[in-house]
Amino acid sequence: MFPKRFYGLVFSFVMSILMSALMSLVITLLHVGIRPGVIIDWLKAWGLSWVIAWPTIVIVSPLVNRIVGFLVVASKEEEV
Repeated sequence: MFPKRFYGLVFSFVMSILMSALMSLVITLLHVGIRPGVIIDWLKAWGLSWVIAWPTIVIVSPLVNRIVGFLVVASKEEEV
């Protein structure tokens, strides 16, 4: 288990694994279809995409949080 101060890094790590896995699988299947060796092709694509996804999420998360903060309005109950 990680201390709470690492929440952002752990969240971005898990999010990057799941998103890069799903996206690389979809793109790989669209480009080469279901055929022998597609799992190897997908794992190669996933590895490369994850190397880009994790640092990207870490870097853009503060900006995304700010944007979401502007877009989401607190309800009357939350303001009290």
